Amino acid sequence: MLTVVSASGDGDHHAGNAAPPASLIDEIVREGARRMLAEALQAEVDAYVARFIDERDQQGRRLVVRNGSHQPREVLTSAGAIEVKVPRVNDRRTDPVTGERQRFSSAILPPWARKTPRVSEVLPLLYLHGLSSGDFVPALGQFLGSSAGLSGPVITRLTEQWKADQRAFADRDLSEVDYVYLWADGVHVNIRLEEHRLCLLVMIGVRADGRKELIALADGYRESTESWADLLRDCRRRGMRAPILAVGDGALGFWGALREVFPQAKQQRCWFHKIANVLAALPKSAHPGAKKALAEIWNAEDKDHAVAAVKAFEAAYGAKFSKAVAKVVDDLDELLAFYDFPAEHWIHLRTTNPIESTFATVRHPTKVTKGPGSRAAGLAMAFKLIESAQTRWRAVNAPHLVALVRAGATFTNGKLVERPDDRPEAA
Repeated sequence: MLTVVSASGDGDHHAGNAAPPASLIDEIVREGARRMLAEALQAEVDAYVARFIDERDQQGRRLVVRNGSHQPREVLTSAGAIEVKVPRVNDRRTDPVTGERQRFSSAILPPWARKTPRVSEVLPLLYLHGLSSGDFVPALGQFLGSSAGLSGPVITRLTEQWKADQRAFADRDLSEVDYVYLWADGVHVNIRLEEHRLCLLVMIGVRADGRKELIALADGYRESTESWADLLRDCRRRGMRAPILAVGDGALGFWGALREVFPQAKQQRCWFHKIANVLAALPKSAHPGAKKALAEIWNAEDKDHAVAAVKAFEAAYGAKFSKAVAKVVDDLDELLAFYDFPAEHWIHLRTTNPIESTFATVRHPTKVTKGPGSRAAGLAMAFKLIESAQTRWRAVNAPHLVALVRAGATFTNGKLVERPDDRPEAA
């Protein structure tokens, strides 16, 4: 039974060199996690034993029975380090083909597990924040209350495995997958290399069934056109088809590379970056009104209303802030390209949010490691970060419409034109 004891007992907890007491809430969380895990393991074993309750030997004794518990072991979880006693099963059945003894293995907590997958997912994030791999053990050991399962060799093996996974991902065949939409962005993380910070070139696509998926991840040189062109050429060589629409920041060298490798792809500028660029050309006193005026453009109900909102923005700010207005007017066709696609997809196509949200925690300036980091390790860590995030990505709205976009269906102001040839021609 868990007992709550007041922290205001006799004696001074902080007297001398004594360590401060553990947080009561942390203890409650760990105890709850320990109890839930114990009950789940017990239920798993009970179900296994019950499944083979009718199997008996020649003397009528059951072949699968409980057999006490294994020695306690410590497991690192997101709730901290907890002690676990796994129930043991005596399974005397044999495989009729190989003659080998059957063995029970827990699907919840395998025999080799010393930490949960969530703990492993933290490691790439820490590395991309600038924490060197040698600091993982003391940092996580202090945070989780134990460093069991986080020794130096374990970290090294994980890093090498992630590098191998990243290389296999970069060489995979793309001919069997069709990416209709594509987001592209360059992400600078704060791993100190010998000359420059690591620049990641990231491409995320939408498959024909509406699911989002990482297409490519590579390290480039300051988002140059040649770096993007090399990445796009490599994707084309591995079988990638040209996307229907590509979304990205207007300052990227990506657009020159896209026109070279996939000239048929349409372009959509990211409104998130565009608004930031426009506001940078305006005084702070004008920001509230400008934000509202820009929202009238990208959030308009159709393209005609968006064009009217652009004219209103130009009339309001053109005389005093011509540079800010030019940033919108000069890229107007690319900023409003999303209106020619299904209205359900507009929310996805206006920005590069899938990339922004994934790297939001590591793209801002933070304290970096002492000495140079590894470009290969940084790339592998970024790959594992996206791979982990990818499991939580949801499909685009109205995923069935993505296949129609690939098939060449016509959409006007977000609505499907079923028979575009029947529309009356302009006089």
